[in-house]
Amino acid sequence: MTESVSQRAQTEIGKVRDYSANNYAPLPLVVESAKGAWITDVDGKRYLDCLSAFSSTTFGHAYEPFLEVLRAQTEKISIASRAVYVEGFGDFAESLAKLAGKEMILAMNTGAEANETAIKIARKWGYRVKGVEEGKAKIIGAEGNFHGRTTTMISLSNDEKARADYGPFTPGFELVPFNDAEAIRAAIDEHTVAVILEPIQGEAGVSVPDEGYLQAVREITREHDVLLILDEVQTGFGRTGTTFRFEAEGVDPDLITVAKALGGGIMPVSAVIGDEDVMGVLTPGTHGSTFGGNPLAAAIGKAVVDELATGRWQRHSQELHPVLFDGLRALEGRGVTAVRGAGLWAGVDINPAIGTAHDVCMDLIERGILAKDAKPATLRLAPPFVVTREEIDLLVREFTAAIEARWAAAQERA
Repeated sequence: MTESVSQRAQTEIGKVRDYSANNYAPLPLVVESAKGAWITDVDGKRYLDCLSAFSSTTFGHAYEPFLEVLRAQTEKISIASRAVYVEGFGDFAESLAKLAGKEMILAMNTGAEANETAIKIARKWGYRVKGVEEGKAKIIGAEGNFHGRTTTMISLSNDEKARADYGPFTPGFELVPFNDAEAIRAAIDEHTVAVILEPIQGEAGVSVPDEGYLQAVREITREHDVLLILDEVQTGFGRTGTTFRFEAEGVDPDLITVAKALGGGIMPVSAVIGDEDVMGVLTPGTHGSTFGGNPLAAAIGKAVVDELATGRWQRHSQELHPVLFDGLRALEGRGVTAVRGAGLWAGVDINPAIGTAHDVCMDLIERGILAKDAKPATLRLAPPFVVTREEIDLLVREFTAAIEARWAAAQERA
């Protein structure tokens, strides 16, 4: 804990450390409130939020149109089980399916749940439709992926930190290198029912595959009668400049998983999206969720879809993309080794000679910018869509100052 943290903040941090399991390593600030693209801590200091709760607050904090929906829906009904029909859920399901160019959805709560659901659907489809021998279904994933932290999802991961001491793991998965379509072709056998990929790997440091990779994977999976599942939990809903990343790649997946931004920065909402020929393998009692598709989630999700259907936020992201990326790439060769990303989502590799990504994040906090390291040498920037040109200029200016100060110090040491 740094000396600059106030006693009020230290008290809160101390309680969290005493009474909450230690599964996160938060930055040393305590948030009190947030509005738009800005977060305010308990001491009144404001930070430009370039984390966006890992893309959950894509529309910023306390977005008024969503708050209006929240107030109106909670006055009517917030929670009801799927044992009954509730007005509004059908509209949400229709709008989300149409936004993705598909026929139906299955509503859940979190990204991990959506990915678990997609795995279950793919396996059932494999047995019921493809004719794979019962208990033999195989799903191929990519190294470096992040599909969640449930037991099944870490079984699909090669992140040893996430996997340590949690075995035995769920069988039925095989990993191949990311950005290698031929490795997927080689891994497919008669038991393969699906390939699951993130169009851009966020937790891996905003790792963007080569152009044509997803198209090649789509061709291979069609050739072998294998489902393509795209995890758009972080890339979806405009984060990369298009409503879904697969649109920019010209790909039509069989199943799409979404979450985070779908909740409008208010509550967890997720879904699996697909066509009836795949989703139709589910029947009553074979899968469910008490809170999945609850009235409040449906109302907020519908409001999010309506905003995206206008296209204005996607255009806004595209317009600000060069402002952000030109500024960041100007630092390559002097403290920054690489910049990757799309839309308003950037992964920035830090030259180890000037410090770690976490070191830079701490510098940015002092400068009023909130960001987080994804890997020891990589930090992510993901400002909300409500950010303005002036705020992006501020981000670039402060980021540049932080990097240049460290670069100058490193040059002096050398």
